[in-house]
Amino acid sequence: MSQNMEDKAEAEGPAIGVDLGTTYSCVGVWQLDRVEIITNDQGNRTTPSWVAFTQTQRLVGDAAKNQAAVNPTNTIFDAKRLIGRRFSDETVQKDIKMWPFKVIERTGDDADKELLISVTYKDEEKLFSPEEISSMILVKMKETAEAYLGLPVKNAVITVPAYFNDSQRQATKDAGVIAGLNVMRIINEPTAAAIAYGVDKKISGSDAKKNVLVFDLGGGTFDVSLVCVEKSVFEVKAVSGDTHLGGDDFDTNMVSHFVEEFKRKHNVDHSENPRALGRLRAASERVKRTLSSTHETSIEIDCLSEGIDYTSTITRARFEKLNMDLFKKCIDPVDQCLKDAKMEKSDVHDVVLVGGSTRIPKIQQLLQDFFEGKELCRSINPDEAVAHGAAVHAAILSGVVVDKKDIVLVDVAPLSLGFWIQSGVMNVIVPRNTTIPTKMVGRVTTAVDNQTGATIPVYEGERLMALDNNFLGQFVLDDIPPAPKGVPKFDVWFDIDADGILTVSAEDVDTGNKNQITITNQSRLSKDEVDRLLEEAKKYRAQDEQYRRKVMAKNALENYANKIWDKLGDYHQILETEDKNKIEAAIENTIHWLDWNCHLEEDWKFEEKLNELQHFYESILSACAATTKNALENYAKNMLDTLRDYGKNLGTEDRDKIKGAVESALYWLNWNYNLKDARKYKEKHVELQAFCEHILAKCSTVDEPTEVTGIEKFKKKSGISSLINFFRFWNV
Repeated sequence: MSQNMEDKAEAEGPAIGVDLGTTYSCVGVWQLDRVEIITNDQGNRTTPSWVAFTQTQRLVGDAAKNQAAVNPTNTIFDAKRLIGRRFSDETVQKDIKMWPFKVIERTGDDADKELLISVTYKDEEKLFSPEEISSMILVKMKETAEAYLGLPVKNAVITVPAYFNDSQRQATKDAGVIAGLNVMRIINEPTAAAIAYGVDKKISGSDAKKNVLVFDLGGGTFDVSLVCVEKSVFEVKAVSGDTHLGGDDFDTNMVSHFVEEFKRKHNVDHSENPRALGRLRAASERVKRTLSSTHETSIEIDCLSEGIDYTSTITRARFEKLNMDLFKKCIDPVDQCLKDAKMEKSDVHDVVLVGGSTRIPKIQQLLQDFFEGKELCRSINPDEAVAHGAAVHAAILSGVVVDKKDIVLVDVAPLSLGFWIQSGVMNVIVPRNTTIPTKMVGRVTTAVDNQTGATIPVYEGERLMALDNNFLGQFVLDDIPPAPKGVPKFDVWFDIDADGILTVSAEDVDTGNKNQITITNQSRLSKDEVDRLLEEAKKYRAQDEQYRRKVMAKNALENYANKIWDKLGDYHQILETEDKNKIEAAIENTIHWLDWNCHLEEDWKFEEKLNELQHFYESILSACAATTKNALENYAKNMLDTLRDYGKNLGTEDRDKIKGAVESALYWLNWNYNLKDARKYKEKHVELQAFCEHILAKCSTVDEPTEVTGIEKFKKKSGISSLINFFRFWNV
């Protein structure tokens, strides 16, 4: 990164590292010489990668996942398994059968251009691309970081599975742009985890050379990377994996098991019931987590289908049997990764576990057996390691970190890149595991005489025949001078940047003319489409903010009405009956208004109603406070007058006690003259009167009924009975 880019990154605020996961996402930032994994608004360090749409609002994260059971068809998850893929993709077609939400293919002239997710939002059908759904999750992570930092966040490093192809990487970068982020770098998840490992073990600056195998098994993807860490260089030697293997697949097998068991017990098939499947999937995820620490657990779901409760017990052994094929499938890429790196098992110093699914005991056992009993590294948090490493790299790119600025990442291309040639074979230009960034060249020529143009498809994969690999797009060569076939020659350059994203350029060998060639891939978003989606994302965020303000205003009004209703009991001895009835009527009218107007979208209407109720309530309390304050002040002053005129009948000690109490009350009143709480004045009045009356009552020998106060008895004894009624006015 140039110094100018670093300065720009610093000027625009802190840079965050985001692990955009299939099932959960995580965000971190470098602060005070360490990475801080940021908790979300629910206090959780990871956030579900779920987005939901209701009749009133859009939900992201925990809120979306928590309501999935009652709104399954409009709750989206596993967007990472759709991003950068075509509708016709075999894995997409397989997943569609298990998802409760609808995935469709765009029809018409743009057939197979992209797949879209269909939901009902505010009673209208809306279509979203996987990039849009992923951008909503990224916005949530961005807002989580901003809430913690108290600063706007623009810059981010986003991680992807090492085995993501070019289309998936580009789509992820587009999602970041739609989210309003400057995507500084796309890095591979195992590479990020290796950085976290290096920082944890403090080996990034040492001379010790270590070969580290990162085994990253998450919710929806699986990666294996062999990383050589020496001094400050993290060099990826080889990668392998499966972009469609993870904890979700283990859950799916359990769901199928429970569906069959329910069908066998009750003769009811709910395999086509989205709500029942959603509840079973949530229960299966809990079962999977529990079985990592215990050997048996059970699930209980009320009214799962047709009013039937479902209870079942499952053992760890049964769970392992259901998923053993998938567990064993996780070991093959480890073997392939070692072969590609030309290393033996004994050459690996540490095996680092990353991803929540690595907590499964059977997977740990199979991996440990493969490495002949080698102890696995569990020192880093498998849920947070990727975000941790991404945050370190973001800090380095933004110039925040000084002591780790020498860290260098040397990653590799996960898949071979090349183009189709006439025989149908893929001509490989960039072999898999080639160090990136890189620029490599291949030569093409014409196939027929006087050929003036050519279309060359570009593929990515390891199969011999081009059509068996992943089609990335095609580039077109125009204005070829007519000549016999084989005479015109063009060098085609494949340029892969540090994000693993491909661009292609061509050069006429004879003339030296160079031409930047744009790969056209219908499944990719154009710049205009990205700009359009960016504007739509802003619109949805504005709608979310408007709904949030409306809900807050509505809740504030409802809470205030309930609060003053509860407080009325505290004023029952102070408020006049008429005032108390007026307040009760105002509260009841407000609750009635809320019941009839809860559908309103304008927050100002609720705020206006709140201000109206506050003004009415506070005006009555203010008047009440003025009355009780005057009563206290008049009582104190009249007590001083009494002492002045008749105090000779008291002992010096008692006279001083009363005078001290009265003067203290007047001093308190002076400091609290603008107090609006009538109860405080009332409490002070009762306290002062009780103290004075107690002393005055001792000085009286007149036999009077018990309701006659001490001050009255004192005045009678002192010859002032004619003023009794006057002073009684000031008693409580």
